Amino acid sequence: MELVIDLRRAVLAAAIGLLVAAATLALGASSATAAKTGPKGAAFYEPPSDLPKGHGKLIWKRGAGSVVKLEGAAYSTKVLYTSKSPQREQIAVSGVVSVPEGEPPKGGWPIISYAHGTTGVADKCAPSGMSAKNPALPFVTYAYPELEDWIAAGYAVLATDYPGLGTPGRHPYLIGKSEGRGVLDIVRAGRQLDRDLGDKFLIAGHSQGGQSALFAARYAEQWVSELELRGTASYAPASHVSEQEQAISGLTTPGGLTALAVTIVYGATTANPLVTAEDILKPEPLALFPQLDERCLPQLSTPKLYGGIAPADLEQPGQPSAAFAKVLGKMNPAIETSAPILLSQGLADTTVFPAFTDLLDGELKALGNDVEYNTYPGVTHSEILAAAEDTALPWMQGRLPTG
Repeated sequence: MELVIDLRRAVLAAAIGLLVAAATLALGASSATAAKTGPKGAAFYEPPSDLPKGHGKLIWKRGAGSVVKLEGAAYSTKVLYTSKSPQREQIAVSGVVSVPEGEPPKGGWPIISYAHGTTGVADKCAPSGMSAKNPALPFVTYAYPELEDWIAAGYAVLATDYPGLGTPGRHPYLIGKSEGRGVLDIVRAGRQLDRDLGDKFLIAGHSQGGQSALFAARYAEQWVSELELRGTASYAPASHVSEQEQAISGLTTPGGLTALAVTIVYGATTANPLVTAEDILKPEPLALFPQLDERCLPQLSTPKLYGGIAPADLEQPGQPSAAFAKVLGKMNPAIETSAPILLSQGLADTTVFPAFTDLLDGELKALGNDVEYNTYPGVTHSEILAAAEDTALPWMQGRLPTG
């Protein structure tokens, strides 16, 4: 009888051992954490009232739509995470985490935090929420070939929408400190989503994102001290906005630059309550100002809206207010960072003029930064990511290897 009982006990112990081993293997095979799944549609971007304390905290996740998913990624997941507004208020920010297929290298997947170019300031302009019918979609997908190159090379690509795009609050366009925090905080949040993401990262960004990327580099060491920034690739970054504002009176031909200029005014109003559109804009562009909260950049640039107004006809005559001038001055990304910088500029760019990037290169070097500056003849604003890829990807791999 005792022999039978002992045998049963042995069989039971063996069965329990097998179950424990199977559970352990199952946990090891999945790197995803048990993050809460967020609601569908626009409700995804409406955060709960009780936000997690601290910045870079994952709130919830949801699978990204088909037009957002990067080809070659094992998955692309929308995330909502915490960050800070220009006034240091606790806010929610959205973005997308895309991770390569296969086994991660020792130390986890190296990360590129990508900062996108201008799409607009309305909620519908958030890249993570793009649909096939959104007129701003080409302003997002033009960068996909390079982002997919980075995935294929073995980088996880984390792409913030920035504060106020999709999520509650106004988008602080070109307010570098707030945008830069969004670029950094998605790295923290992504590592909570997936345990296989490493603690070393690069930053890359184009246009508005080129400016945001540099500001993120400026604050990385203090804002995400547990992470190691290895380098920043900035493509045709917005810079010297004050100088461009002073030259606006000489631009008398209507076109898309007016929509960008009024978007800068919008961003400035989010940073300082003393800066108001009513004090800056003439009556015709002021009447159209509410359209910025409804339409994306391609629509704002049409002749029926700001594309029909010359930049010279945008602002009221006279000198800008001291508050406005101060905000514009702070938009210039002449920053200091210990990590190297790759600066890329197309010489046929009529959106970010090469002369201003030349000035920025000199400022960055004068501040002691390690800068490699490359220019590309005949390359326009939208072409610079592709034109620079043969240089940029090896530069990234040299600073943060993928294997």
